[in-house]
Amino acid sequence: MNERVVVVEHEVGAGLGFFAGWLEDAGIEYEIVRPHLGEAVPSDPGAGLVVLGGSPSAWDDDGCAWLPDARRLIAGAVESGVPTLGICLGAQLMTIACGGTVERGANGLEVGLGAIDLLPEAADDRLFGPVAAAVPEPRAVQYHYDAMTELPPGAVRLATGSRYPNQAYRLGDSAWAVQFHPEATAEIFMKWTAEGDLAGYDVAELDRQVKEGEEALQAAWRPLAEAFAALVRERRTGTV
Repeated sequence: MNERVVVVEHEVGAGLGFFAGWLEDAGIEYEIVRPHLGEAVPSDPGAGLVVLGGSPSAWDDDGCAWLPDARRLIAGAVESGVPTLGICLGAQLMTIACGGTVERGANGLEVGLGAIDLLPEAADDRLFGPVAAAVPEPRAVQYHYDAMTELPPGAVRLATGSRYPNQAYRLGDSAWAVQFHPEATAEIFMKWTAEGDLAGYDVAELDRQVKEGEEALQAAWRPLAEAFAALVRERRTGTV
């Protein structure tokens, strides 16, 4: 078995961001798989699995031939209890893989720095409990057109928002999906806005808000990354 965390990256510019340093600081080794560059999606999720975001839709199998393999990898990891975190597209892939529904968002693009409303279920959650304790009213970077409209059977919703209600959920005791981008640095976000189609948006203002919010973003989401790393270590050593 691979003793590293497997990270699935879907496109250049949508990498680990803050999580790279946070996982390294926590003593977690990881292996980045880049199917968008022709690398095969592995069948082994390793000691943990992180599936990142990207511009494809989670059902765009014709445009991104690796997505069925990514969904199978996620479903297997969830079923076997491997610590798993899906971010934005990764969360949507988890949703479809595990029996939920993802559709084009009826309320349009959600982009920029937005409030994440933690639900009472977050307080005792392994990943979101530390977030709630550190920053009870966190904000996060958003950039998505599609939405998780029906969660998988058995999912526990952990966070909501004003534009889209399903912002985070837990499935079982070792898998999490987050619609927002806890990994995104201001540099990453500004690359997205520079390359995206944001006609009608004040891009400079969006960028400014994210840049000025970086310290608060790190305070909110580093605890989540550290909790995920701790779970990986425990499962790897058999202490839970």
